Amino acid sequence: MKNSNITIRLIVMNFLEFAVWGAYLTSLGRYLGEIGLGPQIKWFFAMQGIVSIFMPTLMGIVADKWMQAQKVLSLCQGLAGLFMIGAGLYARGAGDAVAFAPLFTLYSLSLAFFMPTIALVNSVAYNALERAGKDPIKDFPPIRVFGTIGFICSMLVTNFLRIDGKAMQESYTQLLSSGILSLILCGYALTMPPCPIDKSKKSTSLAESFGLKAFSLFKQGQFAVFFIFSMLLGAALQVTNGYANTFLGSFAENPAYADAFAVKNSNALIAISQASETLCILLIPFCMKRFGIKKVMLIAMFAWVFRFGFFGLGDPGMPGVLLFILSCIVYGVAFDFFNISGSLYVNENTDKDIRSSAQGLFMLMTNGLGATIGTLIAGEVVNHFVYEAANPSWSSAWFVFAAYSFVVGVLFAILFKDPQKAKKQA
Repeated sequence: MKNSNITIRLIVMNFLEFAVWGAYLTSLGRYLGEIGLGPQIKWFFAMQGIVSIFMPTLMGIVADKWMQAQKVLSLCQGLAGLFMIGAGLYARGAGDAVAFAPLFTLYSLSLAFFMPTIALVNSVAYNALERAGKDPIKDFPPIRVFGTIGFICSMLVTNFLRIDGKAMQESYTQLLSSGILSLILCGYALTMPPCPIDKSKKSTSLAESFGLKAFSLFKQGQFAVFFIFSMLLGAALQVTNGYANTFLGSFAENPAYADAFAVKNSNALIAISQASETLCILLIPFCMKRFGIKKVMLIAMFAWVFRFGFFGLGDPGMPGVLLFILSCIVYGVAFDFFNISGSLYVNENTDKDIRSSAQGLFMLMTNGLGATIGTLIAGEVVNHFVYEAANPSWSSAWFVFAAYSFVVGVLFAILFKDPQKAKKQA
């Protein structure tokens, strides 16, 4: 392996990894709405949180003890791809009579094997960089940016590519596209440098493997507040992934907006969110230094208020579409500022022996429990105001989500103490 090409090889791996996800994550809700499964959208997106609770840890244990990480990555991507293609082929054969159970089962099996690959890609990349004599802390972030670029490119293909006169974002073809990309990465992963297996490593308890040892942090008042609010804010993470595209597509029923760019190219509009996410990462060091952790977290919480509120106030015409664009721009602040600042808070305020477990607990509360519970409750809100309402009102649903984020932000401001000020007082 030549050191000169490892960066390019890892860029390709990260690009493919997130292109798999971007092919359907923000557009699946619109397709489900088109085929009459709108009330079930919540289950498709809640499953992402459910499998994230245990599958990444299980596959991580396999990669640590029994099979090299690049091979586990290949296996998981292969199975994820086959199940996703199976879901696409089922939907194609069923036509206008797609049933929830078979589609959801195949999709869930695919997701169960895909979600662990996000961590596995990182492990494979860190190993390859270290073998090449590079510093992962310095050299990996620029490589990871191409993952987001892959996600955006995949979203745009799903938006603009039309098959049989129908956009992929309104069709089962997005599932086939994602599955094919998974199979490509399945093969490509095997070309990565081999990752070591430490069979002599001391046996780890199940509690430690799942990061449960860090639950002792709940005995500390401020950590208990922090983790509870991590879960409450995590409830907002998948709401727009599940419903934003479906919401924009609903304007097609209004002749005044049917041909608007935001309606016909909703996935392209939502891609602004991912571009904003990439750029907002660059603002975090400045904001952390200028405002401190608590204020940065609060900025993220109130950014969710604007994210949802702008959706509720906007429309695809002018100037209403500008509010949609602003919603996408503030998404980068809403998503990145809490996730990264929260991770830094955990890193700076825990002992080294439970630091990794504490990070795992943070992810469990946000992307596992929080995202799962939040998606299911959000689904009930949307069903109440949209799918089960005599006069559907998407705006009402968005305003409920905005109000929820506002209340969470206010309570966090009151209950959570600034760690810098607490240290000074001590």
